[in-house]
Amino acid sequence: MKGLFGGLFDFNHDGNLSTFEQAAEFSFLHEMLGENEGSKTELELSGLDPNELEFMNAEERREVLEDAGLDPDEYDF
Repeated sequence: MKGLFGGLFDFNHDGNLSTFEQAAEFSFLHEMLGENEGSKTELELSGLDPNELEFMNAEERREVLEDAGLDPDEYDF
């Protein structure tokens, strides 16, 4: 049985997808759909660590958020 991408993940060219080949296809789809990115917050996508921001003083935190292109007034720490 061929997967969603035809024979792309049929590594041994036997016409069937083994468990490993199915897992490779699933992993590829998961990565393509950006499932990992979807679970990140806007702060994390900007390269900021929310935990580190909590320990900064308000003025420093505001500057870091502005430098990252984010509106500091949208965040409550």
